[in-house]
Amino acid sequence: MSRPRLIVISAPSGSGKTTIVRELRRRHPGLEFSVSATTRQRRPEEVDGKDYFFLTLEEFRRRITAGELVEWEEIYGDMYGTPQSEIERALGSNAPMLFDVDVKGAVSIKKKYPGATLIFIKSPSLEILRERLTKRKTENEQTMKKRLERVPMELEEEQHFDYSVVNDDVNRAVDEVERILGFVNA
Repeated sequence: MSRPRLIVISAPSGSGKTTIVRELRRRHPGLEFSVSATTRQRRPEEVDGKDYFFLTLEEFRRRITAGELVEWEEIYGDMYGTPQSEIERALGSNAPMLFDVDVKGAVSIKKKYPGATLIFIKSPSLEILRERLTKRKTENEQTMKKRLERVPMELEEEQHFDYSVVNDDVNRAVDEVERILGFVNA
């Protein structure tokens, strides 16, 4: 089995998608990582150009108009998108590239690049999802409510994904993603 070039991992907020992506990158340092663009405020531990390209709303809109974003969406009042340059970097590289994007962005990438492999990460339950969002302490009550209101739509998008992985244990979930991608034997 040949390994996919574009690996898109997506999930509702709090499902552990970014944790799984980080562990995959740790286990497989040769994997490229697609850096998304956003207008949201940078968190203290984040690095511009590594975690995200942090843009002003004006710059983000300019990039949409110029056709520089493959997909974009407003989520929780901020804009997120995938720069076309990241897709070009992936296709020009010998290494597969990981994309950590929202569910609608994942489906948009698949429509434009049918060879992309989409993996949906989901929490074992809505209760556990709520606990995870609370524990990470990055949400106020209003933001938490918005994230939870979005979950039914995000779960509905799962049908458009190639694979689905329940994140009931991070190491087990990463192992499953590795098997899906052919990084280890089944």
